[in-house]
Amino acid sequence: MHDPFPTAKFLASAAVTAVAAGGLLTYAALSAGSQLFGRTVIANRNPNEIAVTFDDGPNDPYTFHLLDILARHQVRATFFMIGRFVRQRPDIVRAVHAAGHLIGNHTMTHPWLVLELPSRVRQELADCNAALEDVLGEKIEYFRPPHGSRRPDVLRTVRELGLTPVMWNVFGYDWKPGISAAAVKGHLEKGIERNRRAGRGTNIVLHDGGQAGIGEDRSATVEAIRQLVPKSIQDRVKFVTADDLNCRNS
Repeated sequence: MHDPFPTAKFLASAAVTAVAAGGLLTYAALSAGSQLFGRTVIANRNPNEIAVTFDDGPNDPYTFHLLDILARHQVRATFFMIGRFVRQRPDIVRAVHAAGHLIGNHTMTHPWLVLELPSRVRQELADCNAALEDVLGEKIEYFRPPHGSRRPDVLRTVRELGLTPVMWNVFGYDWKPGISAAAVKGHLEKGIERNRRAGRGTNIVLHDGGQAGIGEDRSATVEAIRQLVPKSIQDRVKFVTADDLNCRNS
């Protein structure tokens, strides 16, 4: 029988395809676990290893509080820093480095990179590299995109600048206003257990600062780490940094 509405059916089918394609692109651009736009470092296959990473610093006094806890338990972490805060507080950057932690690029001003022109993306990354390298006197090798957002050309620029992109597979939600240390710790423990059941290591993302400015309250993060680290050590967890993960996954 002749179809009286071929155009309507074609348009409906095209709309469904477009929605599906849009969903896939959104997943590829924003999901921490996606590798569709290019390889990123996430975690390895050892369920007893945890990488603790902090974004959005340096931030006084909370970065210092975290350094105290990590030093007490001889744990190394990775700090992805915002360039404009690096310029304001180079003393904190030097303290993090002197304590033996890995420092990475988190752009100059923390934009959504998927919404920026390629020229702005390159400037954000290059300026943050310059800020960190001016303070530390050494090359920066790791990068975390703000909000996890990236496109194929963003990752291409990352690599052209000699950086390795690092994502995560456990989120503490410590950026939420008013969240408690117990809630942050609960999110972390749930994610760690999920990864263990899957036979995978854990890469935690937390925040020692906030994109709005230095002074963001991260007391819940500090307390969650104060409780989580000794318990994890008791459970025979090995703490690693982003460079450890990259070596294992190269």
